[in-house]
Amino acid sequence: MQLRDYMPKTLFGRMLGIILVPMILVQIVTVFIFYERHWDSVTRQMANSLAGEIQLLVTQAGAKFTAEELPALQQEARQYFGFDLAFSAAKILSVKPLGFAPESYAEESLTNSLKTRIDFPFLLDLNSSQDRIAIDVQLASGVLHISAGRKRIISSTGWTFLGWTIGTSIILFSIALIFMRAQVRPIRQLAYAARQLGLGRQTDAWQLSGAKEVRLAGRAFQAMRHRINRQISERTAMLAGVSHDLRTPLTRMRLQMAMMDKSSDTQALEEDILELEQMIDGYLAFAKGEGEETAKTASIPELLRQIISQYERSNPGQLQFDDSDTDVPDLTMRPQAIRRALDNLIGNAMRYANKAEVRVKARNDNIFIFIDDDGPGIEPEFRADALRPFVRLEGSRNRSTGGTGLGLAIASDIILGHGGELTLDNSPLGGLRVSVQLPV
Repeated sequence: MQLRDYMPKTLFGRMLGIILVPMILVQIVTVFIFYERHWDSVTRQMANSLAGEIQLLVTQAGAKFTAEELPALQQEARQYFGFDLAFSAAKILSVKPLGFAPESYAEESLTNSLKTRIDFPFLLDLNSSQDRIAIDVQLASGVLHISAGRKRIISSTGWTFLGWTIGTSIILFSIALIFMRAQVRPIRQLAYAARQLGLGRQTDAWQLSGAKEVRLAGRAFQAMRHRINRQISERTAMLAGVSHDLRTPLTRMRLQMAMMDKSSDTQALEEDILELEQMIDGYLAFAKGEGEETAKTASIPELLRQIISQYERSNPGQLQFDDSDTDVPDLTMRPQAIRRALDNLIGNAMRYANKAEVRVKARNDNIFIFIDDDGPGIEPEFRADALRPFVRLEGSRNRSTGGTGLGLAIASDIILGHGGELTLDNSPLGGLRVSVQLPV
């Protein structure tokens, strides 16, 4: 185990620790020094003072003190020291057992002070009453009972200081908590906006706030988002514009071909024109993958059922769908774009295989879609190239075996635009497995 395993994982927790740990350590050291020095010195001084007053009374009483002398000594003790006196003639104190330990530091200090000041046996009782303490001194003629206020030996300043320390700590912690929340809020806003951009969702501009560095980061992110959106729009407009402009000469060429006599040369030209039109359709489909479709909340299993139902009408029994996982949550996405991506992937499996299976699962805040087939598959060294645009692994340019090499590229581009990932692997059916991961 390392220290970072015990550290807070969030920025708010770490900032809180940076402030709280030093503050707590300072308070602990301060309280320790106060109790070690102040409590010790004050208690010893109060014990010495009380022991001195008791010594004076015991000395005045003498060893052969009698009950007749008690009223005079009581008046003097009450007047000058605030003591209450009583006397039990011919009484003998019970002796505490050997090894007896005082119950508190105040009792220990008073015991030590009395031992150095009086030569008579004595007993202390600091716990029987909340307001008074009792000191019994064994004289030759009996036991002198002395009752003094508890404040004569117990100082309340320690508890006052402790309460003040805890109170100020709570106030400082509350103030720090308010300021830290205000500083962390713009960072959370920036993180949320970055995640939305990574998932391909639109984010509204927000008012920059917080520290100077946080505002700089937010301003840089907003500028980056603007540049990315502009580049995507320009790229989409360029592909759409080029594709549209190319259709005009192709239309003229098709009209001229229609007026010419049919021959092997004109048939070859017609096939070239069809291939060009297919390439233009692929460019437009690729451009639409990055369009401005509004994100909505939709169900992935329901979307898959709609796509699969279309293939089942023309190829019954060839495609199986497993939607046994009922915990698949709805996903915020661009439905038409995701539909186009899944349609391309399922269409590829149906084109090259005799049997295909589609499964959807939810795991750890992600939705996984597995498309398996028993077709020829793709060799591992060619899988990365298969996801690149305008790359066809089948090089014959025969329209019956493939298009322009944009099917997987369009699907991968759409999945990446939603913050997901598309991977190719071996299928349990013997062909290709296409795995789609979409974060919830």
